[in-house]
Amino acid sequence: MKALRIHAGPRARQHLQNHGLQPGDVGVIPAAAGGPKGLILGPLDRFIFGEWLPQSSQPVHLVGASIGAWRMATACLQQSVAAFERLEHDYIHQHYDLPPGKKRPTAAHVSERFGQNLQAFYGGRIDEVLNHPRYRLHIVTSRGRHLLGREHRVATPLGYLGAFLTNTVHRKAMGAWLERVVFSSSDAATADGVGVSVGAACAALPFGTSDYRTRQVLLHGGNFMPALQASCSIPFVLQAVHNIPGAPRGAYWDGGITDYHLHLAYGQQSQNAIELVAGSAYPTSAGGQKPSDSGPTASPGLVLYPHFQHQVVPGWLDKGLKWRHRSTPALDNMVVLSPSPDWVRSLPNAKLPDRNDFTHYGTDSAARAKAWLAATRASQQLVDEWQAWLARPDMNAVQPL
Repeated sequence: MKALRIHAGPRARQHLQNHGLQPGDVGVIPAAAGGPKGLILGPLDRFIFGEWLPQSSQPVHLVGASIGAWRMATACLQQSVAAFERLEHDYIHQHYDLPPGKKRPTAAHVSERFGQNLQAFYGGRIDEVLNHPRYRLHIVTSRGRHLLGREHRVATPLGYLGAFLTNTVHRKAMGAWLERVVFSSSDAATADGVGVSVGAACAALPFGTSDYRTRQVLLHGGNFMPALQASCSIPFVLQAVHNIPGAPRGAYWDGGITDYHLHLAYGQQSQNAIELVAGSAYPTSAGGQKPSDSGPTASPGLVLYPHFQHQVVPGWLDKGLKWRHRSTPALDNMVVLSPSPDWVRSLPNAKLPDRNDFTHYGTDSAARAKAWLAATRASQQLVDEWQAWLARPDMNAVQPL
């Protein structure tokens, strides 16, 4: 049974037809939110970042939300293959204490334990992430506005209800409740080799920002941990992260809320000016409102997207809005690698690992880990088939995105 499916937008498909795919063709790699679903991409991550991309030398933008941000930050570590193996192990074997009579741990407990895990994983290695010679990391978070400006046991559920209803009418209108805040590493020319220099500027975003209310903040040693934790902070499962250093004040949640699968305008590049404010960078023009694009520019290479499904859903609240699951011209330069649904049905429980497994297995963490390990080991087939395609590109295997 074939495991891998390849989908490509029209411009990407034309490139594959004419040239195949070389490591030097890639300019952007997105990484979706989706929790444990991202585990099946571990073997692909290890191959792409450990063997394939090192054969080239161009800068590559890594854009991640939630577990995708964790994956892309891991790609920036030295000896990334070993780091990805550790990420997989740590994620699979995470364990949380359940209150008596409850099926779920408290959000406070999950946030505390998750923060400890991030500290154990990246402690002493943040400079490796921020100063990678080739990779520009962009961590996507969702910042609450107005009623969602601070986490509150009454206001937060009401705020997300408002966001849900507003989003159903128009995705862009959800910006009244939540805005996209991207924490970006510095441009390589301004890094000093030890840490981010004073006066450093954010690396340019590899996508346009006219689609949704957006801010950009310089990622540095003082805000890396809270920004990454915020990007992974699912509402009501983890607590919001408040007042991240260098960023606008407020509550920050999972980047997947605004950008579940990172359906971004990759055919454009944001041209807004980034100004330094109190040692960090974020747009301050027009009263701090969202930056605007000065116009499209050439996309910086192909967008290679290892994903757990071929549809690229814009926001988490769009999961039930099937009409927003279709491809758009924003994805014309994208190649998506995803598992075949038939192959997925061959995995334990006939599905990808997901957050419901925490409830399904309850306190039997060993059984959950066994199922997830079986799925990740089976995912090596995705790599084998991708390597075979790269060696002998077959356009009959490439479907329209």
